[in-house]
Amino acid sequence: MKKKSEQSSRPPLARMIRLHEKLQSGLYPNCRKMAEEFEVSGKTIQRDLEFMRDQLSLPLEYDEQRFGYYYTEQVRAFPSMQVSEGELVALFVAQKALAQYQGTAFEKPLAAAFRKLSEAMPEQVTVEFGNLETFFSFRSMGTATADLELFGKVSEALRHSVELTFDYRKLNSAGFEPRQVRPYHLACVDNQWYLFAWDLERRGLRTFVLNRMKKAVVSNRVFIRPKNFSIATLLEGSFGVYGGTEKIKVKVQFSAFAAQLVREKVWHQTQKLTERKEGKLELEMTLGNLVEVERWILSWGSHVVVLAPVALKESVRKQLKDALKRY
Repeated sequence: MKKKSEQSSRPPLARMIRLHEKLQSGLYPNCRKMAEEFEVSGKTIQRDLEFMRDQLSLPLEYDEQRFGYYYTEQVRAFPSMQVSEGELVALFVAQKALAQYQGTAFEKPLAAAFRKLSEAMPEQVTVEFGNLETFFSFRSMGTATADLELFGKVSEALRHSVELTFDYRKLNSAGFEPRQVRPYHLACVDNQWYLFAWDLERRGLRTFVLNRMKKAVVSNRVFIRPKNFSIATLLEGSFGVYGGTEKIKVKVQFSAFAAQLVREKVWHQTQKLTERKEGKLELEMTLGNLVEVERWILSWGSHVVVLAPVALKESVRKQLKDALKRY
């Protein structure tokens, strides 16, 4: 049975750097001695040396009289990852952004990936990271809680393309109902995880909120995901996660106060902004349905007016009237 260190297809960096140091010093290292030092097999060291020669283009040769390897020409430094200061800062910011995945099934693999990247960096880095903690941070409001066990099962079903069963409570339902699906895609939208899956009983694609699922069971029933499935195409006309086949022209006008806030973000790929008098701003976009955009419009309160379509304008008017009755 192979040792754990021998099961990796890519030789560890620390071992190759040690080999490089011995080669630079003219010690003529060989597979047997290095295998004893690192407590691995000779074949593992042989793969390390082949990787250094073939992938890193180091001038390695074997001396049959000295029974060891040597450099045929001077090598000043071991090849390492070359990164700029801006790239290092970007990596740091990305790591801070990924902090929102603490408590999810992605936390450990992400931490491992960043650790490997750090180990591949040159020993001396000219960027001072000490103060970056005080310069960059991320904060999410209304972050959804994560059920790690459920998340793991959904991820497993996705990776292996097997059917998944679970109990689901719809938004306006008081109880749970059983679902059997073929999971196609898992997406995080506005800090909420959604599963896009083919519902076998309803014979159609459905969107499920992970926080409304429980008792997930991964089956052994394998399926083939349709080749024409595309999450980008599915959500093309959505204002969030719910698409639609219609092409509805939506036009709203924002007050001068809200206009700058609207300008600062891209709300939809079809959006068109038009400046109006007194600092007002018109936003036009084409959507597949009006459910999510209506909630978004209502969140702006008195700072927005719906211009089109008429159905959306009337629906917003009704929602505001019903809300006023409660005050």
